[in-house]
Amino acid sequence: MNSQEVKDFVKAEYGQAALQAKRGGSSCCGSVSERAAPITSNLYEVTDTETLPAEAVLASLGCGNPTALAELKPGETVLDLGSGGGIDVLLSARRVGPTGKVYGLDMTDEMLALARENQHKSGLQNVEFLKGEIEDIPLANQLVDVIISNCVINLSSDKDRVLAEAFRVLKPGGRLAVSDVVVRGDVPAEIRHSVELWMGCIAGALEESAYRSKLVKAGFRDIEIVPTRIYRAEDAKDFLGGAGFNVEALAPQMDGKFMSAFIRARKPLESELRPT
Repeated sequence: MNSQEVKDFVKAEYGQAALQAKRGGSSCCGSVSERAAPITSNLYEVTDTETLPAEAVLASLGCGNPTALAELKPGETVLDLGSGGGIDVLLSARRVGPTGKVYGLDMTDEMLALARENQHKSGLQNVEFLKGEIEDIPLANQLVDVIISNCVINLSSDKDRVLAEAFRVLKPGGRLAVSDVVVRGDVPAEIRHSVELWMGCIAGALEESAYRSKLVKAGFRDIEIVPTRIYRAEDAKDFLGGAGFNVEALAPQMDGKFMSAFIRARKPLESELRPT
C-alpha cells in the first residue's frame, strides 16, 4: 500500500471504531476486535475516567496515558495529535484549567463528531477540535506549549513530516510528550507488511534508535524514550493469529521486541540556537 492508501485505510477503520463506541462497544488501537487488548487495556486510572463521558473512554485507541506523564501546567496550550474520541484532550483540559487551551486534531469525521459530543457532555469550554492531518497541522507557528499524542504517530507513513510539523507549532522551549509503540531490534518482514498489524499499532512502529534520529533531525533536544509496557510473545499471539500468521513460528521472534513508550523531547529556546 502507498501512503495515501494506508491513510485511507486508517481513516476508515477509525471511523468504524468511533461508530462502535457510540453504540456502546469498546475499541482497541484502530480495530474494533479484541486483538490489541495487551496494548490498550488498563491505561487510565478510574479516577481519571470516572467523570468523563463513557463514549470518550470506549473510543480510546491509545497505547499509553500521555496526560499523566506530560506534567501539564495551568495556563498551558496543548495540542493532541490524533485526538480520536477526545479522552486525552478532555483530561488535558482539566489539567491546564480555564486559563489554558487544548486543541484536538483528527482527520476522521466520525471521531471528530464523537469528540465534540463528548466535549459538550463534559461541559469543558477550553477545548477546540480541528479537522486535519498530523503531517499538516492547521495551526500557526510557535502556538503551543505541549504536544501530546497517543499511539498515532506510528500510524503515519511520513513520520519526518509529522515531527517537523510538531516542531514548527511548538513555542521555543515547548515540549513533545507522546505515547507510542517503539521497536527494539529487527522485526520479521511479514509483520511490517501486514496492514492488519499496522492498524494494531505494531507494523508502523519505529525502531528506537530511528525514533531518536528523526527527533534530532526535526530539531528536538533532551530526548528520552522511557518504556511503559513491554510486550512478550504471549501478548503477540492474538495479533499474529488474527492476521493469519503462523503463531508458533513468529511469536518467539516478537518476544520483547515491541514496547509502549513515553517519548519526551524539547524544542530549544532561541537563545540556545544563537552562536556564542
